Amino acid sequence: MTTQVIVITGGSRGIGKSTALLAARRGYKVCICYENKVSLAENLVEEIKSQGGEALAVQADVSVPEEVKRLFDIAGEKLGPLTALVNNAGISGDREKLVNLDISSIKRVLDVNLLGTILCTQEAVKRMALSEGGKGGGIINISSQVAFFGGQQLIPYAASKAAINNFTLALSKEVADEEIRVNAISPGIIDTDQHDFSASQPGGEVSDQIPLKRLGAPEEVAEAILWLLSKNSSYITGVVLPVAGGR
Repeated sequence: MTTQVIVITGGSRGIGKSTALLAARRGYKVCICYENKVSLAENLVEEIKSQGGEALAVQADVSVPEEVKRLFDIAGEKLGPLTALVNNAGISGDREKLVNLDISSIKRVLDVNLLGTILCTQEAVKRMALSEGGKGGGIINISSQVAFFGGQQLIPYAASKAAINNFTLALSKEVADEEIRVNAISPGIIDTDQHDFSASQPGGEVSDQIPLKRLGAPEEVAEAILWLLSKNSSYITGVVLPVAGGR
């Protein structure tokens, strides 16, 4: 049986953490990429190991090419050939009108969310592609429903996620003959600390906007991610799957 090795960026908390835990339970060796939450990442590695899994944590800024290459080099050296990547690292940025945004804030959102996804994917394809000596694999990009309906005073974030949707479609066609499937998950409002900005609204008001009348759980997003990486979805590539309670 082929060893499954997964790199999860932004893997120390929220959707990334839930995905790491579920992937480990499904038999993956897990590399958790984090930027500055070292204690959370190390605690997650220990939790996975305590459950009989294999994991390591690597610090990297996904917007820096040299750090991205180091991330994948370490994962390959310590865990084995890469078979899956989840591009989960992302930031919302300042919640402000566009005219009030500082250029550095705009650039940082685009660098982490879009450039980071592209750089990590580039390194993953180099390692997975049949033409590069790899054995194929799966890539999941984490988008957002704001890519479709916009986000209140979150324009750079919404733009970055819309770009990720198109990137997913374009890349899926480019690497299909390399036996690499590329899909995206588009979460709605998920109960993680990234959505703390929703706390300013009464919970009922947020839930009332969702047909299923509740926020999503990160574990539900993780299930969708692992399904798209599994053989159960072997004829699916280039899709953006909403996990949004109908919203």
